Amino acid sequence: MEQRYLILDRDGVINQDSDQYIKSPEEWIPIPGSLEAIAELKHAGWQIAVATNQSGIARGLFSEETLAAMHQKLHDLLAQLGAQVDLIAYCPHAPDDQCGCRKPRPGLLQQIARRWDIELTGVPFIGDSRKDVEAARAVGCRPILVRTGKGERTLADPAGLEDVEIYPDLAAATRHLLQDAC
Repeated sequence: MEQRYLILDRDGVINQDSDQYIKSPEEWIPIPGSLEAIAELKHAGWQIAVATNQSGIARGLFSEETLAAMHQKLHDLLAQLGAQVDLIAYCPHAPDDQCGCRKPRPGLLQQIARRWDIELTGVPFIGDSRKDVEAARAVGCRPILVRTGKGERTLADPAGLEDVEIYPDLAAATRHLLQDAC
């Protein structure tokens, strides 16, 4: 069986998002159906990575230890479903830091490609913002947008998104990916 790969944004795709940032494990609340969607993909043999901007660290809103606790909550909840994400890549920098890893720059996705030792051409990347779409395009990923999180706001200005697949949420995008894989 051919190995399949998927990259997910975190806030607004897997868990609820907030303009005030997700700053604690208590604020990290899964979007209904998202964890089950990840489990379904894992059970079908997919490798799954998360690529997430976490500028709240640079802004002093939470620490890397708190971020690790949020990710541990994700791991624990997925383990209850017999699943996991294989890799989490995050950018802790502020927008003004001019780092190469903050989406829409491609650094996080390039880190994932190196870790997996793969080319990203055609690998689906599911996000909820224009930054996610731009990062996906920069490395040849297949951009997919969900309406959860910042998705509806992103779609309010659809210019440049004509070729992007759009789904209500991660669960709907997953159904389509699994159907495509058959």
